[in-house]
Amino acid sequence: MSRNAKLLAKILSGREDRNIRFEELTGLLTRLDFQCRIKGSHHNFSRDGVQERINLQSDGPLAKRYQVKQVRDILAKYGIGEDDHE
Repeated sequence: MSRNAKLLAKILSGREDRNIRFEELTGLLTRLDFQCRIKGSHHNFSRDGVQERINLQSDGPLAKRYQVKQVRDILAKYGIGEDDHE
């Protein structure tokens, strides 16, 4: 299983929301074809075909737990990354 697939599985499992590194989460979204616009500390992600916008801010080196949940909900709703997840 690739590193990206492991991270995606970790996010989709919902068991480790407090242990997701911010850089890894933003990198994963970029690899999943989300476009990032940075304004101050806000990283705003959008993607064609996805109505919701994802707004992320770091909590030190980690992503905020509730934002990881929001990302998981959007990925699940649109079936994004299912091909990469084993």
